[in-house]
Amino acid sequence: MAAIQGSYDERFTAVPRALGRLLDDGDAGASVAVFVDGEPVVDVWGGYADADRTIPWQRDTITNVWSVTKTMTALCALVLADRGELDLAAPVGRYWREFAVAGKEKVLVRHLLAHTAGLPDWDGPVEDLYDWPSATTRLAAQAPQWEPGSAAGYHSLTQGFLVGEVVRRITGRTVGGFFAEEVARPLGADFHIGLPAEHDHRVALAVPPPSRDEDYAAGAPGGSALPTTGTTIRVRDGNSVAWRRAQIPAASGFGNARSVALVQSVMACGGAVRDLRLLSRAGCDRAREEQFNGVDRILGMPVRYGLGYGLFGGTHGWGGWGGSIVMVDPDARMAVAYVTNQMREPADDDRGLEIITAAYA
Repeated sequence: MAAIQGSYDERFTAVPRALGRLLDDGDAGASVAVFVDGEPVVDVWGGYADADRTIPWQRDTITNVWSVTKTMTALCALVLADRGELDLAAPVGRYWREFAVAGKEKVLVRHLLAHTAGLPDWDGPVEDLYDWPSATTRLAAQAPQWEPGSAAGYHSLTQGFLVGEVVRRITGRTVGGFFAEEVARPLGADFHIGLPAEHDHRVALAVPPPSRDEDYAAGAPGGSALPTTGTTIRVRDGNSVAWRRAQIPAASGFGNARSVALVQSVMACGGAVRDLRLLSRAGCDRAREEQFNGVDRILGMPVRYGLGYGLFGGTHGWGGWGGSIVMVDPDARMAVAYVTNQMREPADDDRGLEIITAAYA
């Protein structure tokens, strides 16, 4: 079996074993963390940080977690809502005046968090994703594709800019800056939305699935291309320096399983971790308020969306392109995170579920 580094409680031996099996099956590298009551009961890693398998995955290795980033951006919005600075039922135009045009006057903040705003498509070049004013101006001018709130369609790239601009209008800070100052730094979590150059040496670049190269593009769970307009996001885009530096709050967060699980333990533990309270219990519970239950127009599959999180029975969380995932279980006060640089074809990828199942076992 592949060598697994780190530590774990004896009750959770199934988790490092599951990670070892994934690495033995050909994955490059990954980390897994399970937190209970805000403390790690599993913190393990293994494999390699590069496609050539010459650089061992280290304790402080970080990688792009893609859409797991959405849970971090959602947490920022929930913190502001809990402080009374953001009304989730208010029109977005209350905070972002330029947004209330082209039929978006009735788009509510909660619609942004639940993928029901009708703005799922990024119709600009990849380069505009790296320019916050350009990206948000483009989105502010768009017309919704459906009556806001009446349907859901996964806002794979746009959600982060939409929620992030509301955060910026309220606080005067970028969502990456707000997250760093109000969440990551107080918790001591090694997670970044907009990665400074000083951390580049720790980054494990994404490894495309076997037989694919860096032109491999994002696809739907069934394996087909997402039915979106505009420029397709490729592995090489996510591996670029420009992507790391940019704040793309739906898809460009960098961290490891330890930092993801630590941050989302806030949601698992009623808003407080390690004597630091970020949210009230009621503020945490908002994440589980169902906003949509039905077939997602973009993903083409049944979903349940809360406020910024997918809902799965009594748990909530989200996964990212390439396989990384986080699951929050408030009843068990547990957060499970799996972070990997090894992509697999979406239709064949159940690694996250395997890790979560092992944690419960």
